[in-house]
Amino acid sequence: MTHVRITRRSFLKASAAAAGTLGMPYIIPASVFSADVKPSEKIAIGYWGTGSQGSGHVRAFTGKADVQAVAVCDVNRGGDNYAGNRRAGREPNVKVVEDAYAAQKGLPAYKGVTGYNDFREFLRHKDLDAVVISLPDHWHALAAVAAAKAGLDMYSEKPMARSIHEAREMVKAVRRYGRVFQTGSQQRSDQRFRHACELARNGYIGRIKEVYAKVRGISKPCPFGGEPVPEGFDFEMWLGPAPAASYHPKRVSGSYDCFGSAWRSWREYSAGHITDWGAHHFDIAQWGMGMDGAGPVEITPGTGESAEGLTFRYANGIPLIKKQGPQQGDVQFIGDEGWVGVSRGGIWASSESLLSAKMKPNDTRLYESKDHRQDFLDCVRTRKRPICDVEIGCSSVTICLLGEIVTRLNRPLHWDHARGRFVDDQEADAMVKQPMRSPWVL
Repeated sequence: MTHVRITRRSFLKASAAAAGTLGMPYIIPASVFSADVKPSEKIAIGYWGTGSQGSGHVRAFTGKADVQAVAVCDVNRGGDNYAGNRRAGREPNVKVVEDAYAAQKGLPAYKGVTGYNDFREFLRHKDLDAVVISLPDHWHALAAVAAAKAGLDMYSEKPMARSIHEAREMVKAVRRYGRVFQTGSQQRSDQRFRHACELARNGYIGRIKEVYAKVRGISKPCPFGGEPVPEGFDFEMWLGPAPAASYHPKRVSGSYDCFGSAWRSWREYSAGHITDWGAHHFDIAQWGMGMDGAGPVEITPGTGESAEGLTFRYANGIPLIKKQGPQQGDVQFIGDEGWVGVSRGGIWASSESLLSAKMKPNDTRLYESKDHRQDFLDCVRTRKRPICDVEIGCSSVTICLLGEIVTRLNRPLHWDHARGRFVDDQEADAMVKQPMRSPWVL
């Protein structure tokens, strides 16, 4: 079985290299997989980043019957200095995996998971099929491009990238090397969000007049530093392409706070709440508007620190407004014949009959996924594009980052989606790409 798995993996990686050379997609013929490779063969996964969100992925993916976790990569050997209130990092998560497999197999102990500090060694782990990327935003692009070149499929946390340029480079790499890429905007795998979007897409609320998404403001430069680096924490590697800085727990904390006590708060590493939750709510808004792969033509700034009312206007005239809408739901689609709103845990509409309406045979039906992680694993096997493919992740994070740029400049801007640049605005264009500290380059 070991020989078969390596042969299959070697073929996939060789095909990825060929796809990169030829600049075209590839199809894997069924004959490549010998008869003794069962459909239940496990997918060998490595975890890259095991702070707060990454530790959750370790537990969730490792618990799946079709996964074999083989490696963990993290610049933190182990501690609570960037993982909220629980101990996380490399060694604690190696133990989580090994304890889980020992329990599954009824053994007193299990060994077989390798821990890495340096991602370059991690990506050379011979058994890997795929990696789960749960790094701070400023690392996503470098990680994805490196993994694609290594012939690995990816489940990568949202928001997809720290800059619009980085997101587009991720799309290029994933396509060039023929990889499967799932963006972790898991609301697309929730039946309520899909149902709301299908109602909006198929005219059940009439013509869409406006869309609302409840998202808050952008990040600020980090003011903290000057503390000693904890033992076992490779802070220089954590910074990577970000500007040089000195350590502070509030600079690197993996808490979900976007407003002053974690890396999501700071401009060097994240755009803040506008990307952290925009990658959820703007993503659903675009899904329901039928705007995946498209973008607004005009963006106007909001007011106050949270940029309330920031508005994206599309070529068809429909505005997407960054604020709590007049009805129920974190995302609301308002039509001229009704409305539908949706949040995690709830869906509401202008009438009960609207929610119970039966879809018609000719209606547009959206990709159905009941489990975001399992959808990724299934696509690793079939080589199909998952529900939140790299291009969808790019389109969604672009909206978020356009909002950040407009908020920072505090003036209206026009966007040319096809060209990936602003219209006649050099100052705004300079913010499409974020500089990377040497020696890091995409």
